[in-house]
Amino acid sequence: MQSNQRIRVFDKATAIVTGGASGIGRALGEELAKCGCEVILADLQIELVEKVASEIRASGGKAIAVEIDVTDFPAMERLIQETVGRTGRLDYIFNNAGIVIGGTADLYCIDDWNKVLDVNLRGVINGIQAAYKVMINQGFGHIVNTASMAGFMPGPGNVSYTTTKHAIIGLSTSLRCEAEPMGVRVSVICPGVVRTPILVGGGRYGKMLVDIPPEKIERMWERLKPMPPNLFAKKVLRSVVKNKAIIIVPNWWRIFWWIYRLSLSFGMRLSKRRFQKMQKELGLEIRGKETG
Repeated sequence: MQSNQRIRVFDKATAIVTGGASGIGRALGEELAKCGCEVILADLQIELVEKVASEIRASGGKAIAVEIDVTDFPAMERLIQETVGRTGRLDYIFNNAGIVIGGTADLYCIDDWNKVLDVNLRGVINGIQAAYKVMINQGFGHIVNTASMAGFMPGPGNVSYTTTKHAIIGLSTSLRCEAEPMGVRVSVICPGVVRTPILVGGGRYGKMLVDIPPEKIERMWERLKPMPPNLFAKKVLRSVVKNKAIIIVPNWWRIFWWIYRLSLSFGMRLSKRRFQKMQKELGLEIRGKETG
């Protein structure tokens, strides 16, 4: 039975954030807490996420840390049920945990594919499956999934990550249409480049399949002016309040979204050229025929 309660924005709300130990997840947790939200930070890195939660509490916010593997559905379901049992509600779930395994597809083994799909896609599915019916029953809630600008465009050199982010955008926009009549909101975050650990080495649980000095990767990303994660989180939460379907931050990355919507063939040529340029800059072997 649906209640007559409404979602809280954000004061006295309850929010779960996966991947909450670092990067975007940590920044979202910190900003939500500043807005008066009780935050449950969920991550495999329990010592680090406990430190983040402790710092939030020390600054006057409400936060707890939970060790979680997002690929474990029963664990995600327990987390949701325990949270609702303790707080009486679940206003938000940010399905944010993700990894990168960098390298061309010929370097992958099937375990690499499985790992990226399990964390990046199945982790989001598990969060939705655990939270969605709870939100329907209470009559409100907001599911916020982290995709990427990689979900709108080709990603040569990073095909597994790109695959999952395309899927998350499709999942989120489709579910939004289903969920709206039942009082549940769904948004998808599509970051451009944000200064997080995932930029170099793929994050704590990711990896690179090619040997590239970290300083070279850092120089490449710096040209795209990575946004500080806390500024990113503030901008994202403003769009969450407005219940936007697709949240692109930094805003100038919308240019690329429009390019691929207006002309896929032109966008693919840009992607090929960008990939070839990246290979040269990073000192990687360029196999096959170069194309203009």
